[in-house]
Amino acid sequence: MIALTLDRIAEITQSRLSGSARAAEIVNGPVVIDSRQARPGSLFVAFTGEHVDGHDFAGAAVEAGAVAVLASRPVDVPHLLVDGGDEGVQAALGRLARGVADELPGTDVIGVTGSSGKTTTKDLLAQVLEHHGATVATQGSFNNEIGHPLTVLRADAATRFMVLEVGARGTGHISYLCSLAPPRIGVVLNVGSAHVGEFGSREAIARAKGELVEALPTAADGGVAVLNADDDAVIGMASRTKARVVSYGTGADADVRATGVELDGSGRAAFTLEIGGRGARVRLALVGTHQVHNALAVAAVAAEAGMDIDAIAAALGQAGPVSRWRMEIDELDDGITVVNDAYNANPESMSAALRTLRTLGEHRRSLAVLGQMAELGEERHRAEHEAIGRRAAETGVAGLVIVGSEAAPIADGARSVPGWRGEIVQVPDAPAAAAALRERLRARDVVMLKGSRVAGLERVAELLKSGEDAK
Repeated sequence: MIALTLDRIAEITQSRLSGSARAAEIVNGPVVIDSRQARPGSLFVAFTGEHVDGHDFAGAAVEAGAVAVLASRPVDVPHLLVDGGDEGVQAALGRLARGVADELPGTDVIGVTGSSGKTTTKDLLAQVLEHHGATVATQGSFNNEIGHPLTVLRADAATRFMVLEVGARGTGHISYLCSLAPPRIGVVLNVGSAHVGEFGSREAIARAKGELVEALPTAADGGVAVLNADDDAVIGMASRTKARVVSYGTGADADVRATGVELDGSGRAAFTLEIGGRGARVRLALVGTHQVHNALAVAAVAAEAGMDIDAIAAALGQAGPVSRWRMEIDELDDGITVVNDAYNANPESMSAALRTLRTLGEHRRSLAVLGQMAELGEERHRAEHEAIGRRAAETGVAGLVIVGSEAAPIADGARSVPGWRGEIVQVPDAPAAAAALRERLRARDVVMLKGSRVAGLERVAELLKSGEDAK
């Protein structure tokens, strides 16, 4: 974070210097919400959580080096006091992020949103841009009203690029996040079914995701909207922005496109990247055909940032997985491959994972461990899970391990596929799924783990790797 005195922070956040806080004290370390992450120069932000109250750890944070605490009630250490409880603290944190962003005119802010692939694309983009300049990016999926400003506050005068994953749980969320660090470049990956239970329809999701392109500056002021030409709902957002539109995809009309896409036996894609009449061959280290579109979005942004196509291609090939449980590959004894894609799931990402499994299992026996897709809404829950069951059977998997009662319709879908003779095992939880796999795995099998966070399927991978029974 850029260095700021406490009185300047109080002015920006609309808080009051309280306790023994001294106006001239300087905050130049990270802004944190976990007292264990505090170090000299930090500002500790105290939220009242469901199980713990950050105010109770104010002393520990200051003892670790924090200059002061941003708090909603008095504490016995130097602090900046705001009104309004947690909402007041959150608003103050957002104002601080905006204040810092305004002090960084040399930093390009890039927002990334979409129903799926946000985190992987953000990670990929950060790795590519790092070759071109100092880059700060969202950690994991920390993309909400708290995580977003904390990412912004990690930037300083040396930061050339700020890559921000932008999530939404409702209308207006993306607009708010964009107000904290106004993006110059906005990337929309896709509009799918994730959170349709909350938004009500795919059209409502598209309206919310489109808030990103509406927040961009005009083309004359350098605004750029990077839109997926292969998704009608995304490319349709071109009419909602005053920024210059750069499209990407596999069609001939895309500004940034992939041709000659090939997939090797490990599920990694290679393609020719074409930008502005030039081409360069790319071989990705990431697994899955869906990574091609993610890579194209990254290439479009990198080109706008001034990178040469050959440099972009080389950087894409070097980039690997960063955030956990997203197409992580583990090789076990006897040549068994476990693909851990258990961070989250929706119909589109489930389908993509199953396509990858089909490729990996082309000359091997394949099994899929599938959990529920949450937040689809009651009306669509059964139909979407049955559809995934059909797709899984159509890939030719030898076995399906279905985890939890909410995922049970997957079994009905799989059984409806004529001619499929795979085994279906239904278990209550991740430890039971690991036990079921141990009884069935053979040498050189490939296993895909996929489900929403509530299913906790990453535990299956942990148990298989450790060889331990569930505790």
